[in-house]
Amino acid sequence: MKASDAWGGGIVDPTDALALLMSPEGRLDPYPTYERLRAHGPVVQAGPVFYVVTGYAEADAILRDARFGVMDDALRDQFMPGWRESPAVLSISRSMLRTNPPDHSRMRRLAAGAFTPRRIAAMRDVVRAQADELVDAMLAADGPVDFMAAFAYPLPVGVICALLGVPAADRPLFRRWATDLTGVLEPEITADELAVADRGAAELRSYFTELVAARRRAPADDLTTALVQAHDGGDRLSGDELLANLIVLLVAGFETTTNLLGNGLVALLDHPDAAAALRERPDLAPAYVDELLRYDSPVQLTSRMSTAPSRYGDVDLPPESWVIVLLGAANRDPRRYPDPARFDPWRAQITPLSFGAGPHYCLGAALARLEAQVAFPLLLRRLPGLAVAGRPERRVRLTLRGHATLPVRVGREAAPVTVPGTPPGAAGPTP
Repeated sequence: MKASDAWGGGIVDPTDALALLMSPEGRLDPYPTYERLRAHGPVVQAGPVFYVVTGYAEADAILRDARFGVMDDALRDQFMPGWRESPAVLSISRSMLRTNPPDHSRMRRLAAGAFTPRRIAAMRDVVRAQADELVDAMLAADGPVDFMAAFAYPLPVGVICALLGVPAADRPLFRRWATDLTGVLEPEITADELAVADRGAAELRSYFTELVAARRRAPADDLTTALVQAHDGGDRLSGDELLANLIVLLVAGFETTTNLLGNGLVALLDHPDAAAALRERPDLAPAYVDELLRYDSPVQLTSRMSTAPSRYGDVDLPPESWVIVLLGAANRDPRRYPDPARFDPWRAQITPLSFGAGPHYCLGAALARLEAQVAFPLLLRRLPGLAVAGRPERRVRLTLRGHATLPVRVGREAAPVTVPGTPPGAAGPTP
C-alpha cells in the first residue's frame, strides 16, 4: 500500500500504518497515524519480532520494566552490521543513551552531579537573563524573525554550554552539528542521511577532543572537567565513553528544549485565551509546560529490546522483541487523558512521558522544564502581540519533532482576548 493511499482511508494492517508513519507525510504529522495504530490496541505486533506501543500505561510500564533494555553491541551486530564503522552510531552507542546496566548506571551517576535540583534551581536567574537578552534582540529586528534561530535555539544551547564550559563564541557551531548527528536517532535512516550524521559526529568528536585537552591543562568548575577527572582518576569512564557522553549531553541538552520551545509557542499562539491566562498568571507555567509536553512532545518515540518473555496489552512479547514506544501516542491515549487532542493546561495530573520513564528518564528533564517555565511567560509578557508571520516549516523527523523555521511577527500590543477564569470547583493548574 502506498502512503498516499493509506493517508486517505482506514488501515487494517498495522504494518501499513507503520509504513505511513515512516513516510514524509507521517513524520510531518504523526498523530492521525497513531490513532490508526491505536485502533488495533495499546500494543500492536507489526512484524515477526517487532511491536509498537501506543498506550500510556503500557508505555510507562515497559520503560520501567527491567526485562527491557536498549540495543546493546551484540544486538547491533545482529541488526546493524557494520555499525562500528559509523562515527555517529559509535558515538551514540558509547553513551549512557544506548547502554544498559551496569555501564549505564555508572555513567549516569558520574554525569548526574551537574543536574542536582539545587544546581538547576540556581540556573533560573541565568535562564531569565539570557531570555531577556534574546527578546531585546528580537524587538530590535526590522520585520519578522525566525523564532527558532532567534530564541528557541540560542537559549537552551547557551544554558547547556554554560554547564559544559563551552566558550560562548563556539555556540553557533553546534546547531548544524547536532542537526546532522541526530538523524541517527530516527527509526529509519538512508545511506546519505547516515553520511551526514557521521559528519556531524566526527566534527563534534574533534571539538570535544580539544576541549578535553584544554580542561586537562586548566581545570574549571564545569561538567566537562568533572567527567575528565572521572576518566583520569581510574577506569570508571573510558576515553570513548567520555567523548560520547559529552556529545550526547550537549545535543540532548538543547535539541529537545529547542523543539519544546518551538512546538509550545505554536500551541500557545493557536490558543490565545490560554496564552492570555499564562501572561497574567506566570505561576501557572509548570502546568502549562507539562501540557505542552503532552500535547506535542519534542521526543516522539524511543525503542527497547526485550530480554525475557512478557505480556502487555493482551500481546505476548517473546525475548529479543524490538519494541517501539510511541511517546507522542501514549501522551494522547484517551484512556489516560480524555479528549487528548485538546490543549488543556487545566487538566488534572498531567504527567507526560515526553522525557521517558525508568532508568533512562532524561537526565536534563528538570533543566528543560525550567527553561520553558521561564521562557513562555516572559515571551508572552514582553511580546504580547507575538504572532506567526508566515508558514512554519517542520523538520521531516519523527523521533525529534520540531520546526526548522518558525517566522513570527514581534508585536508590542496584544489583541483583545478573554482570559478564562478557573473552572468552578477547581483550583487550576498546580504550580
